[in-house]
Amino acid sequence: MTTIEVDENEYGSWTVFRVRGEMDLVTSPRIRRRVHDAVAGGRHDLVIDLSAVRFCDSSGVGVLIASRRLLRSCGGRLRLILPEDREGHVGRVLTALGVRRLFEVYEDVRGALTGAAERPDVTLPGQQVTDRIAP
Repeated sequence: MTTIEVDENEYGSWTVFRVRGEMDLVTSPRIRRRVHDAVAGGRHDLVIDLSAVRFCDSSGVGVLIASRRLLRSCGGRLRLILPEDREGHVGRVLTALGVRRLFEVYEDVRGALTGAAERPDVTLPGQQVTDRIAP
């Protein structure tokens, strides 16, 4: 039996979903529903933390692509969190399918919220959101 847990937190204008478990044909609709509910509720800036996902099949990838499309259609943003080592399962799947480049990928929630995407040379003015994030 496959399982998935999705926790939701808000940081300013951003909604962060922390996903744990497996993203497959059975569980992926739960993520899709959470994203749709967020957009319907007026939340258009989403971060999906996939660092604790241990399995992802094509239906999980489909949900990520559909979520990106939905958010772009309403002027929103989608950011993904994948493990630093690039060896995480979801990162390998997205790379193998050639779709990783479609997403803004970050190493952690702090980076996703401040926009410090995989480039240590990025300097952001203010970084007020960072100050509100618990370590």
